Amino acid sequence: MNLTPEQLAAAQKANLETLSSLTNQALQSIEKLVELNMYIAKQSLSDSMTSAKKALEVKDIQQLLAHQAEAVQPMAEKIMAYSRHLYDLAHETQNNFTQSAEKEFQAGQQKINALVEEWTQNTPAGSDAAIDAMKQAIASANNVYESSQKAVKHAMNLAQTNLNSTTHTAMKAAKKK
Repeated sequence: MNLTPEQLAAAQKANLETLSSLTNQALQSIEKLVELNMYIAKQSLSDSMTSAKKALEVKDIQQLLAHQAEAVQPMAEKIMAYSRHLYDLAHETQNNFTQSAEKEFQAGQQKINALVEEWTQNTPAGSDAAIDAMKQAIASANNVYESSQKAVKHAMNLAQTNLNSTTHTAMKAAKKK
């Protein structure tokens, strides 16, 4: 089967639209990351100035130790919150890319199935075994893809659970100090 210029142009247009969509998703993620980092930088500067002013008011070693102890928990909480925001951003970006990949995979799968159907209508008699083998190979590839997607989703859920557990433990430890 030969592809027509119209089919090639349509495929190129679809690929360009997919690339544009993925690029926009990546840029949105980068924009969110820059916004988060700018917020953290401003907050850190403000916190540093407040802490420096308090440190200048210290009159003895006891006040200095108390001042340092006061600063530890909020700092740990902010570090954990920042880590959480980074993880959420990465998770959101990964989900967006996964959805795009699944959409493209499904479209490709439909095209392959249509091609196989077209080929089977034009095959000579006696080629049923070859057609069945081709269909089985396609089905096997689809199963491998679906299994790998399930494994990735399971790994992401496990990572989310571990992050939540670690965050909870770290926050409890920071509050005890």
